[in-house]
Amino acid sequence: MKITELLTKNTIHLNIKGTQKLDVVEELVSVLDNAGKLADKAEYRKAIIAREEQSTTGIGEGIAIPHAKTKAVKQAAIAFGRSTGGVNYESLDGQPAHLFFMIAATEGANNTHLEALSRLSTILLNEEVRKQLLAAKTEDEVLDIINKYDQEDEEETQSMTGKSQFIVAVTACPTGIAHTYMAADSLKAKAKEMGVDIKVETNGSGGAKNVLTAEEIENAVAVIVAADKTVEMARFNGKHVIETAVANGIRKPKELIEKALKQDAPIYHGNGSAASSESGNQGRGVGATIYKHLMNGVSNMLPFVVGGGILIAICFMFGFNAFKPDDPTYNPIAEALMTIGGGNAFALMVPVLAGFIAMSIADRPGFAAGMVGGMLANAGGAGFLGGLIAGFLAGYLVVGLKKVLTFMPASLEGIKTILLYPLLGIALTGFIMLFVVNKPVGALNQAISHWLSNLGTGNAVLLGVILGAMMSFDMGGPINKAAYVFGTGLLANGVYEPMAAIMAAGMVPPLGIAIATTIFKKKFSQQDREAGKVNYIMGLSFITEGAIPFAAADPLRVIPSVMAGSAVAGALSMMFHIGLRAPHGGVFVMPLVSGNWLLYLLSVVIGAIVSAVLLGILKKPVTE
Repeated sequence: MKITELLTKNTIHLNIKGTQKLDVVEELVSVLDNAGKLADKAEYRKAIIAREEQSTTGIGEGIAIPHAKTKAVKQAAIAFGRSTGGVNYESLDGQPAHLFFMIAATEGANNTHLEALSRLSTILLNEEVRKQLLAAKTEDEVLDIINKYDQEDEEETQSMTGKSQFIVAVTACPTGIAHTYMAADSLKAKAKEMGVDIKVETNGSGGAKNVLTAEEIENAVAVIVAADKTVEMARFNGKHVIETAVANGIRKPKELIEKALKQDAPIYHGNGSAASSESGNQGRGVGATIYKHLMNGVSNMLPFVVGGGILIAICFMFGFNAFKPDDPTYNPIAEALMTIGGGNAFALMVPVLAGFIAMSIADRPGFAAGMVGGMLANAGGAGFLGGLIAGFLAGYLVVGLKKVLTFMPASLEGIKTILLYPLLGIALTGFIMLFVVNKPVGALNQAISHWLSNLGTGNAVLLGVILGAMMSFDMGGPINKAAYVFGTGLLANGVYEPMAAIMAAGMVPPLGIAIATTIFKKKFSQQDREAGKVNYIMGLSFITEGAIPFAAADPLRVIPSVMAGSAVAGALSMMFHIGLRAPHGGVFVMPLVSGNWLLYLLSVVIGAIVSAVLLGILKKPVTE
């Protein structure tokens, strides 16, 4: 398939007007939607933004390749946009981006489509192509330029067998469309320039290609793994392995190749199919690494909290003590709900949190130690805070054990996995949790829970204001997540009011924007008014991220407005003493709150109206 079967005249936009990343995203999504390529514009936009949050697709050299593979795409397509003045796209080289190729791949994209999409990403590495695209005056010129350089790929038969000094590499990105192949081509081009032999395996959406053989891996000087997703790592046992982000494969090929030739990398000692997460965090800051491990634990914990919390809330609808056999209101269904939700699902919350944090740090060998550490934290009263400590403690202890036990011969590798890592990891984590962590953290945990449970109205309202503002400050970013994790952690301690305030506040930004676009129509474009309708659904479903495109387009007016409304909603929820055991669900779980659910709904509505009114006052009329 030729690239120009996906890139057509009606998906080319030669005059990008926006100056920020999300402006460009909005314009190119609209181009694809107007061309009839999308089944769900809002869902596709959300998928594009989610990909950008993983890592920027601004690869440098003035190029950005936002992309998503999703069921929201009706027909595979490419949109091309150009900005003469340049856009702040948070590119890897810190320079403005001028050329934008937005790739829309269907969920069931076949190999023919994916090969064409990946071919485009490699064409853009050619400086001459970029110059010609910047100078093109018409859509036809753009298509002619792409056609000129578009050559069908031939199956690569490259082999390293028999060569004395060579490197092998693997590239992979989350979607497997663009960065995977650009990193591979960048490494191969730089290796050729340096006179170095290299073979690169690509783990793209169409599957692994140019797969490394056991003989090639055995004879390689070192291995480069430039990947933002899990790749099969066990085959690299005993080799010097450089693990880095896929972006570094594109931007720093020379540095990676030189390190590989010098064998300037640790010897990999893995046991499963996943990469060693801790070693794979090279290039990430300490804060980003900790955040990644924490979010891995939280995301795996949430299904237990949500499911268990809702079951507990339903149990209380039979009566506050209806699950107790000796209570006059006893109901066997209520008892079953409490046993399933509270006795099992909720009880697994802290162990699962700790287990998956440890697994993110140390791979599978860390999981057992983390789970046991989390259970000890739960039993010892250390709760959510203890679970956090147990997860990080177990993870890094196992990483340490891996390094300590490197002296053992490779023939005993299986013994390490089956016996030594779980035995020593569980024992060390357990002893530290029992004799060092549980008592002081349990006392702190109890003190925090007692303080929160006995807050006076004034202090409770102030806490609601703070949590509400945090939820709307970056809408899905680190500050928003910090407030959310704080609320879910308190659920394990039996403190439910902050979670209610947090959910109320998180519903406000999209609802406030939806109301504003309905009432103050002259302040919004037709496109914004259409997008505003979707925000009713997103707000009622507690999907705060629905407000992001509006905030990105006009942050100085939108962010303060939604923060104010969220702060009001959070304060009212705390003032009305509303408690929530289910940390998600929006309007659908409101009848399950402890307290008056109508007052809770009123809190959200008032907060949304405050945001809408402020938006109506602050925003300037648009001219269409």
